[in-house]
Amino acid sequence: MSTTEIRDPLLQQMVDKEVINTLQAQDVFEEHDRTGKTVRQLLVDLELASEEDILGVIAEELATDVVELRGEIPLEIVRAVPASVARMYNLVPIDADSDAVTFVTAEMISPESVDELRFVLNRDVQFMVATREEVNDYLLKYYGDASDSVSDMLSALETELEDDQDIQQAGELGEDQTINLEEVASKTPVIRFVNLVLYQAIQDRASDIHFEPFENEFKIRYRVDGALYELAPPPKHLALPVTTRVKVMSGLNIAERRLPQDGRIQMNIASRNVDLRVSTLPTQFGESVVLRVLDRSVVSLDLENLGMPDDVYEQFGEDIEKPNGIIVVTGPTGSGKTTTLYSALRRINRIGTKLLTAEEPVEYDVEGIIQVPVNEKVGNTFARVLRAFLRQDPDIIMVGEIRDLETAEISIQASLTGHLVFSTLHTNDAPGAVTRLIDMNVEPFLISSTLLAVLGQRLVRTICTKCREAYEPDPTLIDRLGLTTDQLGGQPFYHGVGCSHCNQTGYRGRRGIYEYIRITDALRDLITDRKPSLVIKQKAMEQGMRTLREDGIRCILDGYTTAEEVLKYT
Repeated sequence: MSTTEIRDPLLQQMVDKEVINTLQAQDVFEEHDRTGKTVRQLLVDLELASEEDILGVIAEELATDVVELRGEIPLEIVRAVPASVARMYNLVPIDADSDAVTFVTAEMISPESVDELRFVLNRDVQFMVATREEVNDYLLKYYGDASDSVSDMLSALETELEDDQDIQQAGELGEDQTINLEEVASKTPVIRFVNLVLYQAIQDRASDIHFEPFENEFKIRYRVDGALYELAPPPKHLALPVTTRVKVMSGLNIAERRLPQDGRIQMNIASRNVDLRVSTLPTQFGESVVLRVLDRSVVSLDLENLGMPDDVYEQFGEDIEKPNGIIVVTGPTGSGKTTTLYSALRRINRIGTKLLTAEEPVEYDVEGIIQVPVNEKVGNTFARVLRAFLRQDPDIIMVGEIRDLETAEISIQASLTGHLVFSTLHTNDAPGAVTRLIDMNVEPFLISSTLLAVLGQRLVRTICTKCREAYEPDPTLIDRLGLTTDQLGGQPFYHGVGCSHCNQTGYRGRRGIYEYIRITDALRDLITDRKPSLVIKQKAMEQGMRTLREDGIRCILDGYTTAEEVLKYT
């Protein structure tokens, strides 16, 4: 990897300053890609650089010095920088006048962030560098705990927003009225409000952020661990300025409010590089905007970290090493299918193997894999991309989803000509994948001769480890799970009572539950004879397959999740 290929600014500077070499930088970036750990943490863990080395490189890049943060910061300096700005960029102000603010940082500051800060504060900005611990301690001391202060920041910002006549006017626009929307969306309170909402979402580990306009209110909701939570709703007139600001950030056409649009935002939030996929949808009362959060520090693409039962992990690990055939992962939207497939691809991604993926959209950028975004609008369909793949001399192909007969037939053709093909299907369970393919008019003999295995999965919320408690389950609950009191033998169930660590929900994080069918000769005969999925399921269970419900019960008894979660998803 040459220096021009280094995709992380800190790594680039470490190579330029000859603290590490390009090979070491490549190792660090690959490990970052694999584990989701930050580049900085890996540099220290792998003993390639000390924290002092890293701070020295950051200081040199910012043309400043490393300092020690100590003593009190005058109140007027603290008040010169809004808490939302200090928290968003992880900065502590130590000096301020009418022309400039001097900040202490522990991070590499991008030129875009410098420009944003100058604009939001309406002053020049200068920097000094200190350790992360010192910066975090001072942020906590002067700007309070992140979760405690967000509602106060929102309240203060809303007052500013309500006092601004241009923003008020923009919120009352009719469909045919015009105003300089970009100017309104670039006003300091709007920028700070949107940044704060994004910051809070990242702090809460949200996977999606919803901005939803209704007739009399404007809602903002986060999806955390699969469940939606609503923020205190901002004033209705903020809907247009806020959605316009998001569209400006993602490079969308702000004048077009009648057609759906898709875009992307890449930004550094609270010292984490976050990728946001933006989707707008015209509704009766304005545009609904949803941001999908792709935060690599939260998702681990390691097969062993997915929580598979040992036997499924071993079988799946063996099957993905086979030279040809089709492996299908099934489950509803948001059940972690893409993460499972990427973890498999990472495992088999070697120098001597060519991997191609067709996705809509590309969710994770993975080094060494050629990823092609599918775009139906311009005619770049899954089928068309797949045909092109076969002329690119691949070893392994991943198709985002088998949606129609054409895609299914090309996937089968690819596997018959010596390629390993991964794909997903939307079915309720693993046996349903076979009947789904037959429903698409795929010939059963082609399915039976190419299908290697089907992995069915769901994501269930895991109990918060800080407030987990055992309890004696109710006989009705035991019965609903298909168990008996004798089978349990007095073993307790667990649930979370709610604490600050899990936002009083009792849950924190998610894990998979799985069912895995390996296609044996007996199952091939059933597929060729067009037997219904129930018959295929019974035969698979005879051969040792555990159902999603059974794997869910394993997770309940091991104390990972609750009976309510398993009953909800299986």
